[in-house]
Amino acid sequence: MLGIGLFRENLKIALGSIRTQLLRTILTVVIIAIGIMALVAVLTVVSAFEYNLTSTFASMGSNTFNINQYANNLHEEGGNEVEKINPIISYPEAKAFKEKYSYPMAQTSLSFTATGAAEVKFENQKTDPEITVLGIDEYYLTNSGLEVTQGRNFNTFDISNNVYSCIVGSDFVTKGLLKDVNPIGKTLSIRGAKFKVIGVLKEKGSTFGNRKDLRVMIPIQVARSLFSQPNINYSLSIMIQKAELLNAAIDNAILTMRKIRKLNPVEEDNFGISRSDDLLNKIAGITDVLGASAWIIGIITILGSSIALMNIMIVSVTERTREIGVRKALGAKKNAIAMQFFIETITVGQIGGVIGIILGILIGYLISSLLELTFVTPWQAIIAAFVTSFIVGLVSGLYPAIKASQLDPIEALRYE
Repeated sequence: MLGIGLFRENLKIALGSIRTQLLRTILTVVIIAIGIMALVAVLTVVSAFEYNLTSTFASMGSNTFNINQYANNLHEEGGNEVEKINPIISYPEAKAFKEKYSYPMAQTSLSFTATGAAEVKFENQKTDPEITVLGIDEYYLTNSGLEVTQGRNFNTFDISNNVYSCIVGSDFVTKGLLKDVNPIGKTLSIRGAKFKVIGVLKEKGSTFGNRKDLRVMIPIQVARSLFSQPNINYSLSIMIQKAELLNAAIDNAILTMRKIRKLNPVEEDNFGISRSDDLLNKIAGITDVLGASAWIIGIITILGSSIALMNIMIVSVTERTREIGVRKALGAKKNAIAMQFFIETITVGQIGGVIGIILGILIGYLISSLLELTFVTPWQAIIAAFVTSFIVGLVSGLYPAIKASQLDPIEALRYE
């Protein structure tokens, strides 16, 4: 109880000292807050990036891989090298692969993006021409890690008989054409064709402006008949039931695709293989770099605030030399004097830390909203900020506290 009472008294004195040096304290708090704000804001955005990217690819599972025109659907041009153009994956090639690839416990899905600017109608309402229409088979949802919250997925009968039915993204139900109605069984019109809604997808959110909940999925052959533009690029997704067979399954898929494209043994692959676990590892590497950058920015700013805080406390010790002398003359011990200045420094540091955390989260939330990323409460950043602001106060208060505690009481009393 005695320790608690002493702490309260020191805290009271610290707050009184802060009020008497208000302008100087405000400037120091602002400097600390800027450092903490920069750290928390960047870590908040990094957390949002990591969450959105990871959730996008992690749902595919570690035992899934895709065959596309290029690996990861990214095609980079390198320096002065001759740019290599891979041919698109045509429907005959994709269909041939699905028929010939017979690896044990493998499930192959064939799909393509029919359009990203469709207009969908329901009764007397219609959407803007911004709906993505996908042509898929019965395995697409499973291989892509997508879930149906209402209704059902396509089955083999739907796909083989080209049934005019569709599965819609969650935005159609939450804020779109099918809001406030039971979507299952309703009829949507796409390019004049009527589709019966059989399922609603679980919400996925958006990544880098790609709104994944504004999608309509229809049987692949129906999509091919409605959207017959040339050079359609098809995608193949393969899921292996046992993750330990993944490497062998990929080797077998590469061999199958090379045979379909009649590549000579000396020719390089002219298609791309992307593994979901490789994508996750790359994402982790990117977010690690961003996180390290955030710490470097924060540390540089916080170093400046530490120097400023130490300076204000040294000046405070000098200005209060006579007060320290009086306290020592009345019996105050060195530890009590040092503790008083420690508490003052840590209090200023924590005030700056709290303000910086609040501002950092707000800025991080704003940036996440502008980038259409799902906001994630950055608990790690908040804890790191609290610890950092405490360390700033501790380090900055060490020298002034020692200096104050070692003042000679007689010399201090003489000080004017």
